[in-house]
Amino acid sequence: MTTIEVPLDSKLRLLTFADEQGRARLGIVRPDGHVTDVAEAARRADRWLGFDGTSMRALIEGGAEALAEVRELAEMVPHGGFNISAVRILPPLPRLNGNIFCVGWNFPEHFSEGAAFRDPNQKLPEHPVFFSKGVAALNGPFDPIPYDAAISAQIDWEAELGVVIGRRGKNISEFEALDYVFGYTAINDVSARDVQKSRHGGQWLKGKSLDGTAPMGPWIVPAGEFDASAVRIVTRVNGAVKQDGNTRDMHFRIPRVIAELSRGMTLQPGDVISTGTPPGVGMGRTPPEWLKPGDVLETEIEGIGTMRNVIREA
Repeated sequence: MTTIEVPLDSKLRLLTFADEQGRARLGIVRPDGHVTDVAEAARRADRWLGFDGTSMRALIEGGAEALAEVRELAEMVPHGGFNISAVRILPPLPRLNGNIFCVGWNFPEHFSEGAAFRDPNQKLPEHPVFFSKGVAALNGPFDPIPYDAAISAQIDWEAELGVVIGRRGKNISEFEALDYVFGYTAINDVSARDVQKSRHGGQWLKGKSLDGTAPMGPWIVPAGEFDASAVRIVTRVNGAVKQDGNTRDMHFRIPRVIAELSRGMTLQPGDVISTGTPPGVGMGRTPPEWLKPGDVLETEIEGIGTMRNVIREA
């Protein structure tokens, strides 16, 4: 049984877990390490919910009213439930609308550490660099990451803050952008560098989208309880710190990212944006370092929590 640590604060943390039949359920994580099943707690309290209480997506689509119902339920049922380490924690959104939106080169030091692998004339961009990770890359926060050396032996880590969109919007202004955020989570943009750099014309999609290379979670903290402007981002491999950055060093802040991504393109509730990684990736080290079977990859976002994924040979 994996021991899962929950930060000791009063933030509302929302997760998706699998019940005994493998069905996805919506839960509230408490600081004591226990989880309240939202739908079951509402049933026991004889409370009618205005959304499907088993579904994170339904909660997001339900907007402020649905979130207020969950907050009230959390206050009504402060104890009991089950130990979080006793169940399988799924990605907060087990089924995505589509690919995960990603931002490349969003930390100047990360841009610099990859200079040897780019055109020497490439400058720090004036607009966010967008790419995506395919839906099959999605993985749980404590599930193994598959490794197949016949496909890639250069598997790298990239810890990132994830933004979960809460409202449908297009041509969103920077001033209004944060009003469209439901909450925040952790993502690791695990990347196959050899595939990314030297195959498929240098286009990033394939090297970023191998199955299981987007662990996400462990849960979502609602936007109203999380200030993303200066948050520590840490990667550890086998306990050794590899990345230790902060969102205050982003080249493009989250409102700018949302505004530019939504220009001419509609964002939907439940869309996920991975906002870029700080320096310290394996590719930028001398010599380069790559993940290998048996390694333990930890991804920590301050104020959210820590994911732990073992690299497992496929």
